[in-house]
Amino acid sequence: MSGLVSLSCHVWDCVTAHSLLGISKDMSIEITQVPASSYVGLVYMFNLIVGTGALTMPKAFATAGWLVSLVLLVFLGFMSFVTTTFVVEAMAAANAQLRWKRMENHQQEEDDDSSSASDSDVLIQNNYERAEKRPILSVQRRGSPNLFEITDRVEMGQMASMFFNKVGVNLFYFCIIIYLYGDLAIYAAAVPFSLMQVTCSALGNDSCGVEADAKYNDTDLCWGPLRRVDAYRIYLAVFTLLLGPFTFFDVQKTKYLQILTSLMRWIAFAIMIVLALVRIGQGRGEGHPPLADLSGVRNLFGVCVYSFMCQHSLPSLVTPVSSKRHLTRLVFLDYVLILAFYGLLSFTAIFCFRGDSLLDMYTLNFARCDVVGLAAVRFFLGLFPVFTISTNFPIIAVTLRNNWKTLFHREGGTYPWVVDRVVFPTITLLPPVLVAFCTHDLESLVGITGAYAGTGIQYIIPAFLVYLCRKDTQLAFGYGTVNKHRSPFRHTFWVGFVLLWAFSCFFFVTANIVLSETKL
Repeated sequence: MSGLVSLSCHVWDCVTAHSLLGISKDMSIEITQVPASSYVGLVYMFNLIVGTGALTMPKAFATAGWLVSLVLLVFLGFMSFVTTTFVVEAMAAANAQLRWKRMENHQQEEDDDSSSASDSDVLIQNNYERAEKRPILSVQRRGSPNLFEITDRVEMGQMASMFFNKVGVNLFYFCIIIYLYGDLAIYAAAVPFSLMQVTCSALGNDSCGVEADAKYNDTDLCWGPLRRVDAYRIYLAVFTLLLGPFTFFDVQKTKYLQILTSLMRWIAFAIMIVLALVRIGQGRGEGHPPLADLSGVRNLFGVCVYSFMCQHSLPSLVTPVSSKRHLTRLVFLDYVLILAFYGLLSFTAIFCFRGDSLLDMYTLNFARCDVVGLAAVRFFLGLFPVFTISTNFPIIAVTLRNNWKTLFHREGGTYPWVVDRVVFPTITLLPPVLVAFCTHDLESLVGITGAYAGTGIQYIIPAFLVYLCRKDTQLAFGYGTVNKHRSPFRHTFWVGFVLLWAFSCFFFVTANIVLSETKL
């Protein structure tokens, strides 16, 4: 789609014109086009996947049972790895198409230099027909080793415009927009919820935060006559007033802020795992998770899909890697490490805390005096989501706003000032804030976002991308062409299996929601 508007820079990639920005759920490290080693790329991908969604995983584990959770986590990790290799293959195919177009243009320019002006139109038309309809056998015979090398960063929006028809492109943007709305709603609820939990208790202000056996309702008092839900909404209003205006402008984070938030995140994860292990080792573990509880699978599924999300940002991760010879192996190693980390975080949590005491945001379980004696550590962990999410919210909002502009953009057209500066930012900011005003159930918000929009981005879009890019590659380059970055899951069966799994997930989650509402 040649009319895509350029989007603002976010921490994983500075978006160029005519490309789509893929937003991650947690953003901490800046990835540019500077060449990076394979292991640096591995670290970037690890940081991209392991984000804020991991903090909602312990409660989902406790609700669904440890065995069911483990099996589903491993299976969804495997499915995410499959579609990641699909996206890498599509990136290589897109690079080959772009490289061939440049070769055609170069040849056309040489032909133009040696021909009269009257022959130019004929040559252009002949070159176009040859590029679009005839297999490029001559290129293959010359054995160009770099035809499928991933050197150009081709974002998913650009790949969609290359391989999808107009309907497919619009559906792609619709899925991205829904996912970003879910992200904004999660972030808009997480920050006020964390502030409410840390600053409120049943007895009023309490430096220990959430007590061991305390059961709080939204109607419990927080400060004087103010209820906890009132405090939550006040925090939400302040959050919206402080960060909402950034939606009307372009924002860009600094490199040092990204490094700081990344460092804070890993310090927080390390502290939580160590404290949980120490507590279990001392025999003070309270958790006795069930083996299986199918009623909790719906939210667990959405949380796991959300927590493995990386496909939308792969172009910015993979392209700068200098040596891509063993790229698939490195991606597989990344997924193994991520599975191990998620398992360690979740299992230490469900055996350290009772299932009914685990909070939607896991960091808040450490705002207890009987868990953490040092007040500074309690406040750091309790307010950790506030620090990191607050810096991400404006960037995601600007990205969503620009995706709305892209979806309705017409070639050569411009928007009136009111539409550009008021309407698009308003429709970006208002829905997620209203959702956060109505509910702060983070587990459900993450579950629904992951189960619907996340499934589309992680499964359906990569499956269609790889299927159509393979057909396009065969038509353009011949049936004997081998993509050097083709997925190990190259049989068409895997594409069908991923699509079948995705639609089965849609059906299961929807049926589960309907049945749950019917019981209520």
